[in-house]
Amino acid sequence: MRRGYITVFLSLSLTLILSLVFTVIEGARISAIRMKSECVADIGMNSVLAEYHRELLEQYDLLFVDTAYGGTRPDIGNTEAHLEKYMEMNFRPKAQGGFHTRDFLSMDVTTVNIDAYSVASDQGGAVLKRQITDYMADYPLGAVLEKIPLNVDILQLHGLESRDVAGERQQYEAQIAEIGLPEREVEEGKFEEVPLDNPADAANATRGSGVLNLVLAQPSQVSTVKVNTADYLSHRSILQGTGLSTEAAEVSGEPNELVFEAYLFEKCGYYGQELDKSLLKYQIEYILAGEDTDWQNLEQVAKRLLRWREAANVIYILSDTVKVAEAEAAAMALAAVTLLPALAVPVKYTILFAWAYVESLQDVKTLLSGGRVPLMKTSADWKTGINCIKNVRESLTEDGGGKGLNYKEYLQIMLFLQDKTSRAYRAMDIMEMDIRRTPGNSKFRLDGCFDTYEAELSVTSGFGYSYEMTRSYGFY
Repeated sequence: MRRGYITVFLSLSLTLILSLVFTVIEGARISAIRMKSECVADIGMNSVLAEYHRELLEQYDLLFVDTAYGGTRPDIGNTEAHLEKYMEMNFRPKAQGGFHTRDFLSMDVTTVNIDAYSVASDQGGAVLKRQITDYMADYPLGAVLEKIPLNVDILQLHGLESRDVAGERQQYEAQIAEIGLPEREVEEGKFEEVPLDNPADAANATRGSGVLNLVLAQPSQVSTVKVNTADYLSHRSILQGTGLSTEAAEVSGEPNELVFEAYLFEKCGYYGQELDKSLLKYQIEYILAGEDTDWQNLEQVAKRLLRWREAANVIYILSDTVKVAEAEAAAMALAAVTLLPALAVPVKYTILFAWAYVESLQDVKTLLSGGRVPLMKTSADWKTGINCIKNVRESLTEDGGGKGLNYKEYLQIMLFLQDKTSRAYRAMDIMEMDIRRTPGNSKFRLDGCFDTYEAELSVTSGFGYSYEMTRSYGFY
């Protein structure tokens, strides 16, 4: 009887003990499911980021994941498939050739949704600029960041961008036309105007020749590379993400446009500083002008330089009493020949404007030759004489010296004044052009690339448990 009593007692005790053990085991299983879900999610999401685009990092020091993965159709669904694959590989390693052990968790991924992701082109390129701000954080940019706004202030103070020099010149030309020229009889009953022989006419006749044709000794050496702009980001319908990540923005801080500009000059070529890797040789000029050929981009920048220089030179020459006196003497001589004293004043000003124009051509030639030209001149900076306006092309000389700003610094002013969105989008055009030249990237698109993302994940276990989580990862 005693043995039977003891057996029943042990049976009841073992039932309680086993219940406790199984409860502990099941609790451990639940905790293990949760822990493994967290670990596998971390591994999977980091594995997605490990697929950053190598060429983009190599050429531009940017970390983005291409959702096309070398294909032709960027889609965040491709990334969801990659994330699911990486998680499954870690949940079931034996299916991937690992050790054949008993799986006490039996876990599977049931749902992978990437609901938020920051595409490079989102918010006018704010996502791209955030990364660039991080990349440039250790560069000594203090002097550069101070100098550019200072030069812009000088340019705007004197109205070099807005002054309508052509309109002012045409007013004086209209006055000459209104006064008219006397006629002389060449044959009985036939008359012709007495020629004025205004030297300004010779200079003005070159205005339609194109700036590059006038200032370059060998215009044929200018790059003529042509691209189809419709293929690139600034001209096509752009894929959208969910915008700049709040967390990433807090870590990196507000993107600095001057830092972005400094980055462009580090990574992009321009006239006189071309890059071998680039498709378009004058990349900064493309960002400014947006034309489809190197020639047109450089021509548009040269025209803008000429307009700035002409405005500055008109301001100076009208204040220089010596040069005004020279022009006045020439104008009075012409007026005397025509016996029309009223012509003296408008002719004087057309000569002064033509002289400023020739000096401006010399300035552009100097800049493209690697020289320097101050924003506002003094008499010591003036290069041309009054006789130069009679023969413009032969009067321009190669000049790589001088003081003031060089071509790069004038480009920096232009970039600073440019619309932020067009500057960012055209910069991304340049990146796409160069990346597409590398093997396997012929259809590369920056608007298909992301740098931060948030995923909603659902995991189930063969033992009847499930776990849901939301995780955010990115390059910051």
